[in-house]
Amino acid sequence: MGRLVPAVTRALDILELFLDGDGTLSAPDIVRKLQLPRTTVHELVTTLAARSYIVQVPGQPGRYRLGVRPYQLGSRYAEQLDLAAEGQQVARSVAETCDETVHVAILEGTDVIYIAKVDSTHAVRMVSAAGRRLPAHCTSVGKMLLASLSEPELSSRIADDADLIAMTPNSITDPGALREALAGIRQRGIAVESRESNPDVSCVAAPVRDRTGQVVAALSISVPMIRWSDDRRVELEQLAAKGAAELSERLGHRSVA
Repeated sequence: MGRLVPAVTRALDILELFLDGDGTLSAPDIVRKLQLPRTTVHELVTTLAARSYIVQVPGQPGRYRLGVRPYQLGSRYAEQLDLAAEGQQVARSVAETCDETVHVAILEGTDVIYIAKVDSTHAVRMVSAAGRRLPAHCTSVGKMLLASLSEPELSSRIADDADLIAMTPNSITDPGALREALAGIRQRGIAVESRESNPDVSCVAAPVRDRTGQVVAALSISVPMIRWSDDRRVELEQLAAKGAAELSERLGHRSVA
């Protein structure tokens, strides 16, 4: 493990003090509890307040409570923790139905990160792992997630002159061609990837929505080409959509009839 940064450690020590007592502290309280110099505490408190990690208590000058930023970080952690746990359960159910590899992934920048995975029982199956990161434009889950972005958001991530890497000869490397593909995905509500991230595998993916209706993840089913066909694709598209809908429901989404 690398060296700990003293200033960061002290800032975190201050934040953790708010877990005790009535949840409010003054600078002298912090000095006394942590045995730190007053000038150091003043600088750290000023910085934490400037970043909304702590705020002054109304009507109590010099006293602080936790600000909105820790709540936002905690909420994001809870969302992703729930998504991963629920995603693993749904992925297991889908995999038991089709006996193919099922993933749940989220978008980070221009990459996807797999947060859940259940393997097929077949001897020939995908070699992958939860936590793996891949270029979004090369995967069905990634294209599904990119297709869910607004045009300004998509452009901020993938410029018109972006240099898209190729994982296989079938990978889309032209941003214009990618945008055409994403338009089709938006219309169908299903993404298909044929040997774009792995020359021996094709995938289908469907969107996962939270309680607000926002797409927060995608669920995919991956199939080695020896078991891939048009009929199988149609069957798996329906199953992926059903699995994604179940996961969305678990996250609080209610579809409009």
